[in-house]
Amino acid sequence: MNIPNKCPSCSGKVLVTELCCSDCKTTVKGSFDLPLFAALSSEDENFLRVFLAARGNIKEVERQLNISYPTVKGRLDALLNRLGLGSLQAEAKKRRLGIVERLERGEITAQEAIGLLKGLEG
Repeated sequence: MNIPNKCPSCSGKVLVTELCCSDCKTTVKGSFDLPLFAALSSEDENFLRVFLAARGNIKEVERQLNISYPTVKGRLDALLNRLGLGSLQAEAKKRRLGIVERLERGEITAQEAIGLLKGLEG
């Protein structure tokens, strides 16, 4: 993406203040945040493009980028954190662990645990 995502002078956050229609030239002025993905570096953007084209298949990402499995996982985790999505995985893991702990304490049956875990997936 060729939209500057940092101030060239101080590296601060940039805001879009004007939008213009390429057809009718209608102009909208205001203060708009850049889309989340506009803040990605070109390296992160390329990684995300390859990851999506591979439909999340890490082996294919390894092959396409010629990097190791741990490197793919590390870059994916770092990208998720930069996008503010890393906490979603941590929360899901915490919920799964809570279900297993309830099962261990005998509060729920194995079938109930399976149902709850499947419910987290969908």
